[in-house]
Amino acid sequence: MNSLPMTEPEKLEGDTPTMRLFSLLEVIAERDHPFTLQNLVEETGLPKPTLHRMLQQLEGVGVLQRASDGRHYSTGVRLRRLASNLLINNTYHGSRRLVLRQLVEEVGESCNLTAFTGSEVVYLDRVETAAPLRFYLRPGSRVPAHCSSSGKLFLAQMTAAQRRRLLGHTQLTSFTNKTETDPVKLEKDLETVRRNGYAIDDEEFLPGLLCVAVLVPNPAGRSNLAVAIQAPIMRLTHDKALHFLPALQRAAQALAAIESETAHPATAYGS
Repeated sequence: MNSLPMTEPEKLEGDTPTMRLFSLLEVIAERDHPFTLQNLVEETGLPKPTLHRMLQQLEGVGVLQRASDGRHYSTGVRLRRLASNLLINNTYHGSRRLVLRQLVEEVGESCNLTAFTGSEVVYLDRVETAAPLRFYLRPGSRVPAHCSSSGKLFLAQMTAAQRRRLLGHTQLTSFTNKTETDPVKLEKDLETVRRNGYAIDDEEFLPGLLCVAVLVPNPAGRSNLAVAIQAPIMRLTHDKALHFLPALQRAAQALAAIESETAHPATAYGS
């Protein structure tokens, strides 16, 4: 269970009711599974009536939703949409796009930046190759996790329990004759991904398309960004994809540096 350590109730306090609600959302965002009112009482130390009122407010505007048992809460559609829009719109930062452009120039194929949201992979940004034959997947496009290179990376860094919860409620759809839909075999594939540090989608999502991806390193822990190269199999073979790995890893490191600067602007600008 991922949770934010809170030893003093004051850590959830703010100058206004709005800021206190925001602080509560920060606590909730750290959780990887549904929670109850009592869970939050034990974690924050705040009075049950206070937390109950706050949860009612968040549920009322669609930020949280309650399970059918009436006790468990999880993130609502409105909050998930907000998170997804923030991810997509934040990627048009010039420095990130420049990294993708440089990678495309180096390898000669289309490259993209993705994140994991809900149970899918969302394309945050993409730079196309100049080659006439290419697949179009624009920013905002969503692809399934189990048969995409980035998705397999995101799944591989989860715990087995987290994957079971996610995939247990997700249909492993077969898109091509190479799509892996057997949970046991998929688990073995993910172990290989975890060991290699990269993932390949060899016509598993779209016929004729090969994709290789690596995670953007996150010193704080699990990463929610991946960078990938994507091309028709007539130009990008499995061996050629492995040949491009060093360039892909350099791009991932450059993107990680940008993320670090964004997270610590004072350090980045020397103030």
